[in-house]
Amino acid sequence: MSQRPEGLSAYIAVTVAYWAFMLTDGALRMLVLLHFHTLGFSPVQLAYLFVLYEIAGMVTNLTAGWIAARFGLTSTLYAGLGLQVVALLALTQLDPNWTIGASVAFVMAVQGASGVAKDLAKMSSKSAVKLLAPTEAGGLFRWVAVLTGSKNAVKGLGFLLGAALLATLGFTWAVLIMAIVLAVILVAVILFMPPGLPKGRKGAKFSEVFSKSANVNWLSAARVFLFGARDVWFVVGIPIYFYAVLSDGTEDGNRAAFFMIGTFMAVWVILYGAVQASAPRILRAAERTEGDLIRAARSWAAALFCVPAALTIAVLISSGPQAWLTVTLVLGLLGFGAIFAVNSSLHSYLILAFTKSERVTMDVGFYYMANATGRLVGTVLSGLTYQVGGLSLVLGTAAIMVALAALTSGKLTDQTHAAYS
Repeated sequence: MSQRPEGLSAYIAVTVAYWAFMLTDGALRMLVLLHFHTLGFSPVQLAYLFVLYEIAGMVTNLTAGWIAARFGLTSTLYAGLGLQVVALLALTQLDPNWTIGASVAFVMAVQGASGVAKDLAKMSSKSAVKLLAPTEAGGLFRWVAVLTGSKNAVKGLGFLLGAALLATLGFTWAVLIMAIVLAVILVAVILFMPPGLPKGRKGAKFSEVFSKSANVNWLSAARVFLFGARDVWFVVGIPIYFYAVLSDGTEDGNRAAFFMIGTFMAVWVILYGAVQASAPRILRAAERTEGDLIRAARSWAAALFCVPAALTIAVLISSGPQAWLTVTLVLGLLGFGAIFAVNSSLHSYLILAFTKSERVTMDVGFYYMANATGRLVGTVLSGLTYQVGGLSLVLGTAAIMVALAALTSGKLTDQTHAAYS
């Protein structure tokens, strides 16, 4: 099938809207994490700030697939962008004179709204690829890899942007500027969105959200463990560890630490995005059967396990923060990001390969509910494991979760649609 021009235009519009959203999403995460750490929040309290974000993502993904099937993909995409603008504006009302408890509750609520927004935008964008991508010569894998990889590169720039805005403009002005820019982009997308996306079907039932495909269910389980393994170190553990190592406690030292941590997180996510976009070429997807790619999911997860396992050993044998350990962690985590990116991109392709076009929003929503579940588990464990056992427990937990991802990936079969009833 050749690609219709309006389909390509719709894909570009969806991708640009998704980029804009993820730039603010990455910046907001870094702003919240570093701002509240400097206010004296503990690792567990910092994790709490993101808990409702992930819970909201679970609920949203479960329902967003049905909403998109019922009302159309453009409706959920616009809703996601609009809600993010509202969440950013709400965050500007945070009062530094509030108690820690009130601040935590307020930011959790705002982050919850942002979590709903993110997963409305994500589900809409990923589902659109299934419907718009060409089917010949591995077109589906290429298009989903470009969307996912570029999105994560943009989110990485968001981490750097958030740290830079916090250090230069302060928390409130940084959030306000992002809200204004995103609102302008939302209006532009609404005005210029070309045709090409489905409008929805009124007979869609909510019960259809739950998949009857064994492959969709096993892949979703693997996604829980895969993203739990990433977020267990990514959300709280590593940023706070690096802050403790890099900051000397002075105002200038704090600013320098913000920039270095933001730069590392940005580089990590940009590398991750670049490798994701290159995953079809790395996996030689155009030359391999779908069965080969399904079996590759387990072997790439097994390769990923080696990285946090080795880093755990390195932390255990060190006698505290040392230069060699910091370098090892940076290089090791960049390596984790590259291998993780191939795993993630392969999963993103497989969920679209496993689903049928008529229920793509349902299966994608269910799958990203599992993704949000993994992020929730990883977020909670990130603060908890760092506070209880330090960096070694954080990285050891990541290794265990990757091992579980490899085991569940081994349950996938090449009977793509056979398990549907």
